[in-house]
Amino acid sequence: MNKRNIVAVAAVVSALSLSLTACGGSSTTSAATSSADAALPTVTMMVGGIDKQIYLPYQLAESLGFYKKYGVDMQLSTEQNGGVGAEEAMVSGQVDLSGAWYIHAPDFQSKGKDVINLVQLSGAPGERIMCSPSANVHSPADIKGKKMGVTDLGSGTDQLTQFVASKGGVTKDQYTTVAVHAGATAIAAIQRGEADCVMTTQPTVSALESQGLAVSAIDLATTAGAQQNLGGAWPAAGLLANADWVNQNKDTVQKVVTALVATMDWIHTHNAQDVADALPQDFVDNSTISKADYVKALQEDYGQFLPDGLMPAGGPKTIFQMETAIGNDVSNVTYASTFTNDYANAALKQLNITPSTTPADSTNG
Repeated sequence: MNKRNIVAVAAVVSALSLSLTACGGSSTTSAATSSADAALPTVTMMVGGIDKQIYLPYQLAESLGFYKKYGVDMQLSTEQNGGVGAEEAMVSGQVDLSGAWYIHAPDFQSKGKDVINLVQLSGAPGERIMCSPSANVHSPADIKGKKMGVTDLGSGTDQLTQFVASKGGVTKDQYTTVAVHAGATAIAAIQRGEADCVMTTQPTVSALESQGLAVSAIDLATTAGAQQNLGGAWPAAGLLANADWVNQNKDTVQKVVTALVATMDWIHTHNAQDVADALPQDFVDNSTISKADYVKALQEDYGQFLPDGLMPAGGPKTIFQMETAIGNDVSNVTYASTFTNDYANAALKQLNITPSTTPADSTNG
């Protein structure tokens, strides 16, 4: 073999060696990443309708990569029509956490189940009572004699409808409650005349309006609407867990709450279009709504989302008043036992965010 050939062979061998080294480095990096993900604690959460706008922060945190960024491998699921509710799945141990309304905490505690709210994502229900124009509903008093659609019998929307009706002097036995679930089935209930009104959220609200099937009769989606129709701040979407699980997993709970507080801050430093762009596209553009209408609807009700994860002052008090008004005995439950701001405050400190919500305290709600 001459000198030129020897040099050529050496070059090939060198290149091959470098290639193998690079491949080895890539595999090592990939394995390290996989190992790091595997080391994260796995947490399961069921959301009470993950594609509803009122519950968008839970999925948005996943889409932004915040759960993993702050140290958890989050496994999200959603409750199904006719299936077990998200909060029930959490209480029974099917999942660790529930993305659901705060009101379930005092509800469960009044029944002897120690459930606590860990972070608060919204200060209004985000719901609207949508009514057929022919139903002629304009105020809580007009609910009398009507067929009122709710997600499920005994659900949060059922309880909230009872509370709204009571503001107009209407009792539960003076109207008919119909389970219409959400989305397409709620729309169909109005369309077929099975319900005069439905309590629902975006994007179903926009779908009903765009099809000319219903109008927004009673606004519970904005802070002003909650103040007018419910008598004060009405904390809705939160993070619920069994207190025993929380006490055994405090570090993991903190990571989840930090991810969600970071998400709420992100929402308040971005706009509705940014949120829609970040979410899975089938959430924002589907058979019931276009992306443009989704963005418009979200911008309308953007104010329901709290900027910092803190329970707003007066919120628990409003909820307890509602419980009493609809006949749920919460006299053995205290405000302090149903929620905590500790994890949200720790998250705000970690993220260097100045809170802007006036928080509830343990004595006056």
